[in-house]
Amino acid sequence: MKILVVDDEARIRDLICDYLHKEKYTTMEAENGEEALALFEKEGDFDLIILDVMMPETDGWTVCREIRKTSDVSIFMLTARVDTSDEVYGFELGVDDYIKKPFSPRSLVARVQSLEKKKQGRDILDAGAISVNKIGRYAMLEGKKLDLPPKEYELLLLLIENRGRALSREQILDSVWDFQYYKGMRTIDTHIKKLRKKLGDHANCIETVRNFGYRFEENL
Repeated sequence: MKILVVDDEARIRDLICDYLHKEKYTTMEAENGEEALALFEKEGDFDLIILDVMMPETDGWTVCREIRKTSDVSIFMLTARVDTSDEVYGFELGVDDYIKKPFSPRSLVARVQSLEKKKQGRDILDAGAISVNKIGRYAMLEGKKLDLPPKEYELLLLLIENRGRALSREQILDSVWDFQYYKGMRTIDTHIKKLRKKLGDHANCIETVRNFGYRFEENL
């Protein structure tokens, strides 16, 4: 994950980044709220922001509110305050976690790792020997990347997202190709044939539902 660490104390930024680097995370730093907002606007692809509440001029709450106008990026708030109303306010703003100073760097890293696992659970679909990475838009078969053109990838993703459910050819056409045309049904069958060939020994994951369409069933 790519993480933005925002704190006006350099020693705290250094401490957090050192521990994150040990776990192979990529980090960027900002020493105040204005710098954080500028970096966020410039980079735009952070997976997590670790954000101090009490900073001069633009505080963490303001940064959080501004970011939440356009993004649902995960945010961990850091604070030395012990008022529980602050914690409630943070969650109302859309904060994902609340960490009180002084904190254990190892505990912070554990929370980051837990967040990463949750993100992977949403972004990666596992179906037996096959997995689909929705963020990277690629599929793996037994740990090896499949060479799939866009429509084959979208077709496989649709089938896996609806595993165990029979999808009609009309449903597949509307979802993957977005429109109807006279060669549509033949196009679906051709793409299914190509997918099965690339799945090799796992081709039977894609079952034909006679006179209807197709269904995906996991093949362990």
